[in-house]
Amino acid sequence: MRKSLAIATIFLFFGGLMEINAQVGLTAKESAICRIAAFTAQGDIAALEHALNEGFDADLTINEALEICVHLHAYCGFPRCLNALSAVERVINKRNSEGKSVTQGKSNTPIPDDKTSYQLGAETQSRLFGFPQPAPLTRNAPSGEISNYYLRAHLFGDLFARDILDWKTRELVTISALAAMTGTESQLNAHKIGALNAGLTQTQIDAAVSLVQKDTAGGMFPMGGENSAFAKYFTGISYLEMLTTEGLFISNVTFEPGCRNFWHIHQGGGQILLVTAGRGWYQELGKPAQELHPGDVINIPAGIKHWHGAAKDSWFSHLAMGTPAPQGSRSDTEWLEPVSDIEYNKLAQ
Repeated sequence: MRKSLAIATIFLFFGGLMEINAQVGLTAKESAICRIAAFTAQGDIAALEHALNEGFDADLTINEALEICVHLHAYCGFPRCLNALSAVERVINKRNSEGKSVTQGKSNTPIPDDKTSYQLGAETQSRLFGFPQPAPLTRNAPSGEISNYYLRAHLFGDLFARDILDWKTRELVTISALAAMTGTESQLNAHKIGALNAGLTQTQIDAAVSLVQKDTAGGMFPMGGENSAFAKYFTGISYLEMLTTEGLFISNVTFEPGCRNFWHIHQGGGQILLVTAGRGWYQELGKPAQELHPGDVINIPAGIKHWHGAAKDSWFSHLAMGTPAPQGSRSDTEWLEPVSDIEYNKLAQ
């Protein structure tokens, strides 16, 4: 119930940002496409259904929505693609029952018969990424090369040859999905090049990645409101959602790109950080900074001077849990000096 309310709140909030997104190069329809791709990749069906409604309200057609889901099976697998297709069907049926219009849209133009899927894919890959025309391969290629055959023949041939979505939109879908996933940084960077060659601007690409990262920043927990109570101890903007306030205190803390807290010490009891989304940093005084990714766990003993926060180019979220202080003592946080821009900018970004 709390997660559903949080999702609704997030989408009301982002609805107010539509005009801002347009100002940086994304239309309302393109913003919705980014979210549809991101939530399909993450398997977040409740949020996906909100994004689909947002898209249909911005003139996304039924065939375009279905094609986005089909396109993404090559990046996040058939199970999530099939779940997304079912979500499209549910949203359309509900809109029809409520009298809300949804346009079917154009169908795919038949793919020419004078070229194989592999030939089409090799040409597309060369145009998007600047690669020279690769040597021909067949489906009987050695195991070490068979992935290249299917990459060209199926992804860049069969899918990119379908004109329900143009290349520009397919790259927008792709970078949005990859930005919402973990461990896909190299593919995301490659597709940013492809997106530029397909006609997206750098401003649009940056806006899409930022939009997706913010939409998914809280991980599986509510992101919460702006952390105004502790803002004086942070460089940049953070968000706070208290998950428990009885017994063990647990909070979800989300940092905008470049945001970090000041150096501080937990007196009495320590703290445990569980990283849930994005990429960030943790550093103890006198030790190198440690890059953090989802699944990392940091155990901070009492009395250790440290700081933590987001990478310069990524949103970042972690759960923070206070460890109990010894009997008869009290836990408290001693806030110290900021992490200077000089210190922070030395970190590999």
